[in-house]
Amino acid sequence: MIPALDVESIYEVPLRYHQAGLDRQILQAFGISGVPEPDLGVWEDITARLMAPEGEVKIAVVGKYTGLKDAYKSLDEALVHGGIANKVQVDIEWIESETFEQEGRLHYLEGVNGILVPGGFGERGIEGKIAAARIARERRIPYFGICLGMQMAVIETARNMADLPDSGSTEFGECENAVVGLMTEWEREGRKEFRDETSDAGGTMRLGAYDCVISPTSKVFGIYGQERIRERHRHRYEINLAYENVLAKSGVIFPGKSPDGFLPEILEVPDHPWFIGVQFHPELRSKPFDPHPLFASFIEAAVAQSRLV
Repeated sequence: MIPALDVESIYEVPLRYHQAGLDRQILQAFGISGVPEPDLGVWEDITARLMAPEGEVKIAVVGKYTGLKDAYKSLDEALVHGGIANKVQVDIEWIESETFEQEGRLHYLEGVNGILVPGGFGERGIEGKIAAARIARERRIPYFGICLGMQMAVIETARNMADLPDSGSTEFGECENAVVGLMTEWEREGRKEFRDETSDAGGTMRLGAYDCVISPTSKVFGIYGQERIRERHRHRYEINLAYENVLAKSGVIFPGKSPDGFLPEILEVPDHPWFIGVQFHPELRSKPFDPHPLFASFIEAAVAQSRLV
């Protein structure tokens, strides 16, 4: 009889089943013998960091689907992994992005040590996400924009740093300065893929793993420790490189691009403690025993911010 007892964290499960003898019973059932004891040191370390953190940080996730948190399950776990890497507990404040489209709601972000704006589709709540990016930038709170969250950071900085007030995305309608627009072509495994405004939406996303080349002088290079990375994507819209120079003059750079240099993959505001946006989804590559470097660095920046309060 093997009990399946409730545990504080799912990452305790391997330890508890081993203590109950599940692995030995399975080996016996299949007639396998002579197997050495498993090394569960990595799981013991993970559990110890979770059960006895040395501090805590509060992260605001400003999203469109916070009423159904399972929509952000990978993101939730990746933040936990960042906490494990820094030996801190990560408390997540789930905030519906439409909240910030109303006056007098900025108090929802009081006391947070980091702001993360995740991906999403459609126009609902967009101005709230842009407002969250602006708060993070102006108050020098660590900001992590993922996919749509990166695009919102570009729109915010274009409007308020580069003096392009009518900046927006063609996903939400026509605008004078389309700093975000529909991708028309990209390279995948040595071949070109194409799409235009008349293409069907279904099956036309840029999906899967793609390479990204990082500038060696950037903050992100220091985080990854390498010039070429490979990350997973899921999007139709992309940053418009026609605005790269005007954004750079205002203090916004794109230190990571596709190998052909056509698609911006990473945004940075160098004159900020930690303001980074990525077009890809790093949460999908994070593991408890190998936290994604961006999440580990984001939580590290949040810890530093917590000590300033």
